[in-house]
Amino acid sequence: MSEDDGLFWDLATPLLNDDSVTKSTMMGFPCLRVNGDFFASVHHKTGDLIVKLPAERVLDLIETEVGEPFAPNGRRFKEWVSIPNRDTDLWQQLISAARAFIESKQ
Repeated sequence: MSEDDGLFWDLATPLLNDDSVTKSTMMGFPCLRVNGDFFASVHHKTGDLIVKLPAERVLDLIETEVGEPFAPNGRRFKEWVSIPNRDTDLWQQLISAARAFIESKQ
């Protein structure tokens, strides 16, 4: 854990009390999975939140400048968005929405 990812783990740790949520890695980024599928991560260098949401919601967050495209190695992931602003309420809401999005697809 880097000092930049503390907010993520403050919000993520209580979720780990649910057996369906596990800690993992995704492309080298610490992340959370629900029933084996990725839903939230933290950028290991910047501490930015990275969440998986419906593509339309991702575009909305980018267009309103709340989020930034998640494009590791220059390839944009249409259902992933990076959130640089350290807003606890927003992050909690987006982590919950990401989990619900993944669970709705399982």
